[in-house]
Formats: sequence, C-alpha cells, structure tokens
Amino acid sequence: MPHSLPTVDKTLEDVRDFWDKAPLWTGESDFPPGTMAFFEEHRATVIRDCYGGVMDEGIFPDIAKDARILDLGCGIGFWLVEFCDRGYTNMYGADLSSNSLKIARQRCQSYGLEVDLSEQNAEATSFQSAWFDHVNCQGVVHHTPDPSKAISEISRILKPGGTASISVYFKNIIIRHWAMFRGFSKLLSHVGAGLKGRGRENIYASDDVNDIVRRYDGADNPIGVAFDESEFETLIGADFDIESVYYHFFPARSLPVKIPVAMHRTLDKQIPFMIYANIRKR
Repeated sequence: MPHSLPTVDKTLEDVRDFWDKAPLWTGESDFPPGTMAFFEEHRATVIRDCYGGVMDEGIFPDIAKDARILDLGCGIGFWLVEFCDRGYTNMYGADLSSNSLKIARQRCQSYGLEVDLSEQNAEATSFQSAWFDHVNCQGVVHHTPDPSKAISEISRILKPGGTASISVYFKNIIIRHWAMFRGFSKLLSHVGAGLKGRGRENIYASDDVNDIVRRYDGADNPIGVAFDESEFETLIGADFDIESVYYHFFPARSLPVKIPVAMHRTLDKQIPFMIYANIRKR
C-alpha cells in the first residue's frame, strides 16, 4: 500500500520569505552574488557534490532543441545555463523568490543567454495549460507546502506526452535507520563536519534527522522533507508514466576532510540523498 505523503505546517509566504533572504549559494560562497566567480564556483560545487563530479546527462530530455522547456523553481539559474549549453533554445525559468530570480537573471546575462524569467508559485503558475514540452524541477517540490499540488501543476502545464525530470530528497539507508547512525553523526559534528554559512555549521549535532534534512538549505529553511520510493511514486501520481528512476548526491563537502574522487562517486551511487524520476504525461 502506498505511503501517505509528508505533511508540513508552513505557508507559501514562509517559503518565499526564506528564499528571498537566502537565495541558493549565498552565505556559503566567498564571492559576491551575481559575479562570474560566484556562478563558476556554484557550478563546480553542484557537479562535484550532487553528481560525484560528472553531470548525469540523462537529466536532459531527448527532444527537439527548440522545444518549450520550463525550469520550475529555477533558483539562481544553474539549470538554465546547463540547458542552454546543450543547445536548447526556448528556455523559461520560474521561481517563487524575486531575489533568486534577480541572481538568475544576472547569471543568464553573464553567459549571454536569452531566457524568459518570471515569478511563479510552483503550486499554481500563470502559464497556459498544455504549454510546455518539458519541465525540469530539481530539488524544488520538497520545499513546497503541498508537493502534490506542484506535481498536478506540472501535469497541467505540460502538453500530452510531454516530459519532466523531477528530484527530491531521498530517505536513504541513513535516514531510514537514523537510530543506528545518530552517534556517528554527533562524532562527525564534534570533529568539524558541517556546512558553511546559513546557520549550518553544526548541522550534524541534531538528534532529529528530519531537522538535518530541513536545515541542509539553511537553519531558517521552513520546509525540507525527504521521500522514500513509495512516497515518491505516490507524489508523481496517476497523470504520469515513470520512464526511469535513479539516484545521486552524497554531500562530501560537509565532511571534515576531503575524500578521494573515486570514493565520492561510489558514495554518490551507494548512499544517495536524492531520488530522480524522468516521467511522461499520459
């Protein structure tokens, strides 16, 4: 029997307020937001930490390069540049946070890209129904007050047969069996493990693994939940066919010492903290 979806008691305004105050990568980088050094550092960190050093090209759809594509929850614009770099020419970006969109706009301008950007609520956008050929939504719906509404909205704005790539935090073996790992987490915190800035320096000292998941994006982050496979399939719902499910992300930069690249890639595969799905609207 499918699991029920996680529930939260925070509002859309709570989410907007946090990301306006703390757009992604701000507070962690030593470079000023909006500068090329800031963007290049962010890209290198995402590829290294989220994909073990090698971008997973399976995230990008096998569709016409002029297909209409939306990066929903585009944040500071990482995926917009990645799609454009691969030749996609009809890109849209949408985010709840106006300050994140400001940085995304600076990012696109820095790389000489033309992208249609707009402030949108992922649970209820202003886009026409059946407007997009593909929706990219990475690490977004696990921050929304009602993830199922966000998935329904993706279905609404996609054309019949349209595709989407979606990822959320994953309840891996550590999260599922937290009682076994809690002592090790506290030891990591004691020897200096943690994340720079945004109130996350002592993130591993928490007794509550759900609090660690939420605080990964910042101590004041109102919503951050993880899903197991069944919950993720329930989230995707009845409107989509699942074409592939895969996993990534081991946060090596939070460890007190640098680990070898080969080890990081193994951990990315064996202990991933993100679950991905490539799906198609029926």
